[in-house]
Amino acid sequence: MTQQPQSLIGMAKIMRLAFTGNDLSELTSELVGRVAASGSDAAALLDLSIVHQLNGHRDTALDLQWQALQQQQHYRMKSNPFRPALRVLAIMGPGEVMANTPIEFLVENSDIALEILYVGAGLPLLHDIPKHDVAFVAVCESDSNQQLLRQLQAVMSYWPYPHINHPQQIAKLARDGLCDHLSGIDGVEVVASRRVFRDELLEQARMWPDAPSPAVAWIVRPANSHAGHGLVRLETATELEDYLAIQPEEEFSMAPFIDYRSEQDGLYRKYRVASVSGKAYPAHMALSPRWMVHYLNADMVENADNRAAEAHFMDTFDWEFGARHSAALAAIDARIGLEYYSIDCGETADGRLLVFEIDSGAVVHSMDPGELFPYKQPHMQKLFSAFHGLLKQTAWGKAAASESSARRRRMAA
Repeated sequence: MTQQPQSLIGMAKIMRLAFTGNDLSELTSELVGRVAASGSDAAALLDLSIVHQLNGHRDTALDLQWQALQQQQHYRMKSNPFRPALRVLAIMGPGEVMANTPIEFLVENSDIALEILYVGAGLPLLHDIPKHDVAFVAVCESDSNQQLLRQLQAVMSYWPYPHINHPQQIAKLARDGLCDHLSGIDGVEVVASRRVFRDELLEQARMWPDAPSPAVAWIVRPANSHAGHGLVRLETATELEDYLAIQPEEEFSMAPFIDYRSEQDGLYRKYRVASVSGKAYPAHMALSPRWMVHYLNADMVENADNRAAEAHFMDTFDWEFGARHSAALAAIDARIGLEYYSIDCGETADGRLLVFEIDSGAVVHSMDPGELFPYKQPHMQKLFSAFHGLLKQTAWGKAAASESSARRRRMAA
């Protein structure tokens, strides 16, 4: 690993270009040219890997990423302020975009400088830890990250700087263990997902009815999948057999379908709530007549009524949604034990908080165009400011406490 970090354009800026409809071919050509001109431009390789991931070229992207990390594990953001108030080191692992918390979105355009240290299989876990004010463990929970999270548990116990999000707690966010982790909390229902192998699903198909029956509807998806990839609602043996015929995976997550449609308008509402230092903030709300609700498929751009509903959710969060579920959110926070994470959730017909998943790596951003979503910016900036406060309090508060303790020891001596 070289001593000086190379400068990245980074995921936030590249994703913002793609999100706003820009053609990434010019940037791709620029990065390819940099790689061709210098065999040691690891930052260009890493940025190029992000472009390929966004374009759906997974294997190429991961190959480019690995080439970059073999040369360099330590990077800084090109957009960092010249004289930052705080230096944050994000500890990340190799993998796809969702393998790590997208912290860039949380600190961009601020007085905080972000650097990234990649660790993981085939890479030195510790080597000349870069100086920083506070570390943020950005490695997210997944099967492929569990070993790295176990390694980081020991490492963070003697990390020489203050840090946020302990890997032991991140490891507990597995989708298939969340129901047990949050069991017994009043006002909360957790989707009871469990891991099953293909053979088990085929065996279950023999017991399922031949005719549709909402009473036995199940949600099935490939294990570790996100963003609706391979996610289906199944009711019959034939549907399950047809699904398995087109899904090559050997492991799946399976959960009973919970009908969370509003009795008032028949729409499904999915909320994303971010938790910063134990306080809940609205991140977004999507609504749709379809049960599988994702923000990008919920007609938020095309449908002004949907945006008005989201605006109401965000503007009234503190005294409506947040107040209704304040006790539940506080109890969840006590169980989760992380300083920063997000909850994807709905509401059941009887008013309970319906938890789909909890993650430390969901994308929380301010990329939506202001002319269509004028209500979002104030709320996102409030959330970002809270996150900046968490970073600074962790760095300066713990540093001050450490100095005070050292001063007391010197006086006692």
